[in-house]
Amino acid sequence: MQEIKKRRIVLASLLKPVNDTRMFEKLGVSLAREYDVHVIGYEGPLPAGASSISAHPLKPFGRISVARVLRVFTVLGIVLRLRPQVLIICTHELLWVSLVAKAFTGCRVIYDVQENYALNILHSPTFAPPLRPLIAGLVRTKERLSKLWISFYFLAEAGYENELHFPGTRQVVLENKVRSPHTAVGRPVPKQSERDTIQLLFSGTLAETTGVFIALDVASKLHALDHRIRLLIMGYCSHGATFRKLQASLADKPFVTLQGGDRLVPHTTILEAIQAADFGIVSYPPNPSTAHSTPTKLYEYLAYRLPMLLIDHPEWMSLCDRYRAAVTFDPGNFDAHAILGALKTGSFYTVPPYNVYWEEEENKLFKVVGDVLA
Repeated sequence: MQEIKKRRIVLASLLKPVNDTRMFEKLGVSLAREYDVHVIGYEGPLPAGASSISAHPLKPFGRISVARVLRVFTVLGIVLRLRPQVLIICTHELLWVSLVAKAFTGCRVIYDVQENYALNILHSPTFAPPLRPLIAGLVRTKERLSKLWISFYFLAEAGYENELHFPGTRQVVLENKVRSPHTAVGRPVPKQSERDTIQLLFSGTLAETTGVFIALDVASKLHALDHRIRLLIMGYCSHGATFRKLQASLADKPFVTLQGGDRLVPHTTILEAIQAADFGIVSYPPNPSTAHSTPTKLYEYLAYRLPMLLIDHPEWMSLCDRYRAAVTFDPGNFDAHAILGALKTGSFYTVPPYNVYWEEEENKLFKVVGDVLA
């Protein structure tokens, strides 16, 4: 009997690796159950069990370089060769690629809005201050024009429903929740806590805006009271000046270990670190670009029942309070004695976490893709 040919879906990003947590592990792995899935991104090792997804890695390039511009044309060439029925772009930089691809192949286009890019540009140090309004305006204009050819928009944050207006009614929220531990890519390892240490973990993007220096300050104050405190900083820092500042800050702190920094850390390694840690740190400083966002690692820590040191952000505190998942702190008024006592004596996760798993988002994902293809 002749096998029915699956319809093809291409997921593409420029600044994300082919093994990206959202693009590959969530969207890609889910869709691969019913579709022929291809992923385009820069080079990265594929997780075990990923044979059902075809990866198309891009050659390395500098963040500000001619090569970066040329890689956009490489992505376009791959998309035109694959001729997908659905193209899901995961960055604003590929919006014009999606327009050309739609014109030449007739594919449906979905824009996975992973960030409020214009707001991020305005409130991050990536560009010089005088350039930020101009670049942010260009990005937002491009996104508004995309309504002319985009079939649907995925929003990675519920808060984007109020922040972004260009999607109109053609939108659905697919939050950055976590695959439940028994279905996560890679094999979870048992949680182990060494009695002679108290292991803190800061994972994810390493930047001023994600609070890595606040986490370092918090750990230092706790370590001054209890020498068993250790901090593992694990993740990638894309900003050279920030990475150098972080390295300098760690020079006199032997109780802190940095893993990653100038290179990516596989997501499976981060999940293993979460399960081996005693407490996670979520310390984003106040910033308009993250005011209505929920960090992916917040879902990860909840999913793996890792108690947290949580900055006093009201929405995140509300999410964690229902599970007794966190000890909250104010970085401007940090009481190290009280915090350390709460960590040592607290009773955490008296209510099992719910509504934090990616599987709860999958039905919405398949419905939209099915409707777009209909």
